[in-house]
Amino acid sequence: MSSLESKIESLIFCSPKPIKLSDIIKTFSESEKSNFSEKRISESIKVLINKFKSDDFSFEIIESGGGYQFLTKKDYSRLNEIFLKQQSKRRLSISALETLSIIAYKQPVTKSEIEKIRGVNCDYTIQKLLDKELIRIEGKSDKVGRPLIYSTSEKFMDYFGINSLEQLPTIKDFQKEENSIGDEEEI
Repeated sequence: MSSLESKIESLIFCSPKPIKLSDIIKTFSESEKSNFSEKRISESIKVLINKFKSDDFSFEIIESGGGYQFLTKKDYSRLNEIFLKQQSKRRLSISALETLSIIAYKQPVTKSEIEKIRGVNCDYTIQKLLDKELIRIEGKSDKVGRPLIYSTSEKFMDYFGINSLEQLPTIKDFQKEENSIGDEEEI
């Protein structure tokens, strides 16, 4: 493994959230006065991804939230899930999940639009989602009163393990197939 790969590995390891290619390049540019191309950094990351596929490691590098991060492998997920459940009693409430899903699917969206869908006041829930950095203020609407516009954040993507909003489930993903006998053409 090259020195460059070791340094990239170090950056991915120490980053508290998925680190983007541009951030890696910027860090090298500032710290070592070295300008590595995006292609060179990407190739080094591919080498690291292959390295950590080995059974010798309980973790791997994955692409998530537009960047790269270390995560434990699926074989260890149940063990880690139990440990983390013991450590963290705080999860998103049903109202927070409902509000977050409205924002994710309808974004950009105002608080009044969210409240119209949910049928209840969402001040507290929106503030909690902002505090957890799962949503962000996108700007102000041109509507009367210039209400704030909300959208999901990169932390939202990371939290749910997706790279783009297109990966969110659709209504079809939740519909059950109707029971049928034989081919449709026979009916």
